[in-house]
Amino acid sequence: MSDGMEPTVNGHGGDLTTELPILAPETAPTLGPLAVRPRSNFWDRSKILLLLVVLWWLLLWAAMTNNPIEPFSDAVRSQLTSLWWIEVLFGLEVVRQAHYFVSERSAGWNHLWADGVFGGLHRATHRISDWNRFRIARVIRIAVVLLIIAIILAGFYHTSPFVSLFQVPAALYSALPLLAQIVFGFFFVILQFVGLFWFLSKGGIDTYYPGDVKTRFTDVWGQDSVLDRVKENIIFLKDPDAIEARGGYVPGGILLWGPPGTGKTLIAEAVAGETHNPFVFVDPGAFNNMFFGVGVLKVKGLFRKLRRLALRYGGVVVFFDEADSLGSRGAISQGGVFRSAVHAPSPLVGAEGCNGLTYADPAMLAQVASTSQAGSADDRPQLSRQRMMGMGMGGGGGGMGTLQSLLSELSGLNKPRGLVNRVIRRALGFKPAPPPKYRILVMMATNMPESLDEALLRPGRIDRVYKVGYPSKEGRIRTYQGYFAKVKHELTLENIERLSVITPYATGATIKDLVNEALINSIREGREVISWGDVVKAKQLKEFGPPEDVEYIERERHAVAIHEACHAVTAAKVRRDFVIDVATIEKGGTYLGLVSSVKAQDTFTLWKSDFEASIMVSLASLAGERMFFEGDNSSGLSGDLETATRIATYMEGYWGMGSTVANHGVTREQGVTGGGDDKDRTKENRLLNSPLGSRIEQNLARLVEECRTLLEGHRLEVLAVAHALERFKTLTGEDVVAIIEGRPGPFIDGRRYHTDEFREMAEDYHRRIVDVHAGRSRGQVALPVLPGALLSEQQQPEATPVSSMADRTSTETEL
Repeated sequence: MSDGMEPTVNGHGGDLTTELPILAPETAPTLGPLAVRPRSNFWDRSKILLLLVVLWWLLLWAAMTNNPIEPFSDAVRSQLTSLWWIEVLFGLEVVRQAHYFVSERSAGWNHLWADGVFGGLHRATHRISDWNRFRIARVIRIAVVLLIIAIILAGFYHTSPFVSLFQVPAALYSALPLLAQIVFGFFFVILQFVGLFWFLSKGGIDTYYPGDVKTRFTDVWGQDSVLDRVKENIIFLKDPDAIEARGGYVPGGILLWGPPGTGKTLIAEAVAGETHNPFVFVDPGAFNNMFFGVGVLKVKGLFRKLRRLALRYGGVVVFFDEADSLGSRGAISQGGVFRSAVHAPSPLVGAEGCNGLTYADPAMLAQVASTSQAGSADDRPQLSRQRMMGMGMGGGGGGMGTLQSLLSELSGLNKPRGLVNRVIRRALGFKPAPPPKYRILVMMATNMPESLDEALLRPGRIDRVYKVGYPSKEGRIRTYQGYFAKVKHELTLENIERLSVITPYATGATIKDLVNEALINSIREGREVISWGDVVKAKQLKEFGPPEDVEYIERERHAVAIHEACHAVTAAKVRRDFVIDVATIEKGGTYLGLVSSVKAQDTFTLWKSDFEASIMVSLASLAGERMFFEGDNSSGLSGDLETATRIATYMEGYWGMGSTVANHGVTREQGVTGGGDDKDRTKENRLLNSPLGSRIEQNLARLVEECRTLLEGHRLEVLAVAHALERFKTLTGEDVVAIIEGRPGPFIDGRRYHTDEFREMAEDYHRRIVDVHAGRSRGQVALPVLPGALLSEQQQPEATPVSSMADRTSTETEL
């Protein structure tokens, strides 16, 4: 039977706006003390009795067929004895109908049995959802019909009812003529393929009914603006007249896009938990199959299911996770509606700018884009091969026709429902009933929106596109509060605010993981309550990884400390919007030491002065090593030079922060940078020998000299920070600043580093280290101890707290 012939469990048929109530056990309907049972019609009262009588006579006929010489009276007497169970069922049905007859006329009798005797069973059945009760009742009806057929066949074949069901196909096949048997065999082979594709088309789709998911909108933190818009769609789904009565239409699709872990799937789970409609979750790989056409069958089967659920429950929500697995044609169409973000010619290093493409003529932009996308002769065949792969192998989109089938289902023509409605009514000359309005809300999530097809995102299919980005500071505070509320901790509101600031790009997933790692730290140390030190350990472990269990020799330890101290002092002096987060010389997997700086406030633009300050912080290691080690420097600053050169290149060639205005990213694409066709010269040589390369080198040389001047004026501060790093390995940002400014910090008294005693001791220690370094001797130089530097003897290097700022930019060194 088609989906049009299936009954609706909400009892409202085509009323799509009526929502199924989910009755709790204590609110299940009960009969009042004066209520009588509604009267039954003649058919409802007699249909089971008639069925039992027909069944008895069919079995009597089967017995007489097997023994034709037996008299009718003897056959009746024999059946009265052998079919006693039918007679018992007949008697029980008579008693049941008599009970109903009395209940229809006596309120007291009805109340006694309905509420007193069967009341518990009645309330227990309402713990099951309406849809599940409908499915259970349907299974029971089918089982009863099969049982009756099996009993009748058992009477004919003189075997058990179970075996008799399997004898029917063989009996029918043997009764057919030869031509009919050939036709039957042909259709049987086709049926095998149909069964195979039906089996392959199943799976990857999970259905959750109201009450199955416990996540609520209150469990989603840090994404309030997006959540408000999603709630609005749910309201329109439940009350479509609120917008349709005013001439509008209910938005049918939502796309949530953004970085991984920001809460896209969690929002979908909250929708499943809040709505009183079914929620269908589509696995990302549901439409990926080895056979062409299976994905199309899955799409059509999915939307048949959605239409049935929409009619039964008044609406349904379907969620496609990792939707980029469906819309792979966007890779060929160069980003679809997100092409401006994908093909931005200028690199965006942590900064967002205005949408400059909106100021130009669209036709002119289209012409420029087509020219730039054509590329060189070497690029065009590669693009062609990419298109061929996308078309032949599906490109990850589930196979040929899957995306097109999805597009058709999202906004295609709706045909009349039901076999009777479409075929029988039309055959009798009646006009089929028009298709109803299906309340289907489509939700999709992806972190690769540029791969989605434009046709998928057009209004009418996906009407609303929301970016689920990194939470703001307030969002991070709320998220931390939510996850810390689930565990025992001793963090204050100030600690949580500090933590939210020093984790600027933390998502809901990373915040949850950080809290869990802090809990593991506390359990490892045998404590029930999470401390601030546990949180700091967890943060450092997640950001930098576990330190390696190695020990520096004295001269190398001092060199690494000087290197990082130069970074720290320069960062503290030239970065106005940044504050040092942590400084360490503990060796990690890819670094010997690092200084991490964070921004005090969430901002979205960076200025020329900000970039020059970042370059100076990167070049401080080069200027400092040459200054403190008599012109010598290590290879560990290669990463610093790479960072500084990259930023300087973008400033001069892309961001208009140099002496030219032209964007060299565009000129390079168009082949007008000079030397583009010279195969004997590398790109690096062309850059260094070009006027652009000369200007970059001049800018870097100027900033190196400024760094040297700065460090010469703060030589004592560099030695002080280096000494503290050698002693404690890891310092918090507050303590680093306290040492530089000569004031008390949270754990270290910076005033002791600004005395003549320390200056003389530090210079002497550094001079002896330089001598050992110059001669590469194996002499041992002990680190001098500065008494009274600690404000708390309970401080441990591995448990030092982290300062409070955000937007980390780390300077890493590698040797």
